[in-house]
Amino acid sequence: MKYPISDTSPQIQKMLIQGYCQMPPSQKLARVQELTQAVQQLALARIRQQYGEISEREQRLRLAALWLDRETMQRVFQWDPLEKGY
Repeated sequence: MKYPISDTSPQIQKMLIQGYCQMPPSQKLARVQELTQAVQQLALARIRQQYGEISEREQRLRLAALWLDRETMQRVFQWDPLEKGY
């Protein structure tokens, strides 16, 4: 597998892929969960910087709006991302 832009050498990429192939599913799932949490923390940091002092609920709604479609946000949370912002 080739990656057009990478700062990782082909030998290291090969080792990483081999390592991932040898991981049990539970370990792969744990890695995905860790990465998802890291991305969510970065998104929350951006939300806090952009919107300043907002409630925990509003932070979570804005975060959810990044992952969920508009209709779901409106139906489940009564929150319109187009109106309130992401």
